[in-house]
Amino acid sequence: MKFSQRRLLFALLTVLGLLLITSCVLMHSAPGIPVLNYHQVEEKNGNPLTLWPDQFEAQMAYLADEGYTTMTIDEMMDALENGTPLPEKPVIITFDDGYADNYEYAYPILKKYGFKATIFLIYDFTNTYPNYLTWEQINEMKESGLIHFESHTMTHANLAELTSYDDLHHEIADSHDLLSEKLGYDMHYIAYPGGRVNEEIEEITRAAGYRGGFTVHYGLSTPEEGRYQMDRIPIFGANMHTLTRFKMRLAFAPLIAPLEDLRLKLRSLGLTGLSNCMLIP
Repeated sequence: MKFSQRRLLFALLTVLGLLLITSCVLMHSAPGIPVLNYHQVEEKNGNPLTLWPDQFEAQMAYLADEGYTTMTIDEMMDALENGTPLPEKPVIITFDDGYADNYEYAYPILKKYGFKATIFLIYDFTNTYPNYLTWEQINEMKESGLIHFESHTMTHANLAELTSYDDLHHEIADSHDLLSEKLGYDMHYIAYPGGRVNEEIEEITRAAGYRGGFTVHYGLSTPEEGRYQMDRIPIFGANMHTLTRFKMRLAFAPLIAPLEDLRLKLRSLGLTGLSNCMLIP
């Protein structure tokens, strides 16, 4: 191993050690709430956004057995703004895109455990494509009192790649207004497709009337640090997503988040080999 490579490896190990110590402290002091980020729940193999129904049920059973209480996003924000008490072990369940399998597979499991969840809808896809939710299915879930719906833009465009203000306004503000009209209540939250957000996106989101916005950045949700760029815990991985992996992501989010950031930074610097050595659950 060359001298420069040894120095780089030593620096990496030092940073990892510091992150480990810092994160262990954060795990006992971080005020954030775990916001789980799902997409599809279906019996399809190979899609990295998919969990099988038995995997999803095992995860929900674990949450129930461990005494977690599901919350709405508004309940989390009310606790921040008004001091409303939080349950001892709060968790928020979210789904992006509004796939039809959310109704077919996930909804019955959520009902079984009496769990609340939020589904972020793509307005133009809803009731349009066969693998997305219909308004009839949405209304049934809404009437249950367990499932809430929010915005995932008009067309699922990557907002950070849009250069036109009009296009951004259409995706963010128009989806707010149209979904509010269709569902009969005001949209309070948006999940940014791809998770990327910048100052202009955040400003349009605020002006459109949203109370907050979610990325796919790994971490606990801490609205006081930026309510328009809140973190979530991605639950992706298809058949790689064992129950053990789920438990680790839920329990060690304050530790895993900075490690994931470091891994992505190394990759951006072209240090792919080193980044691949970091095994993130």
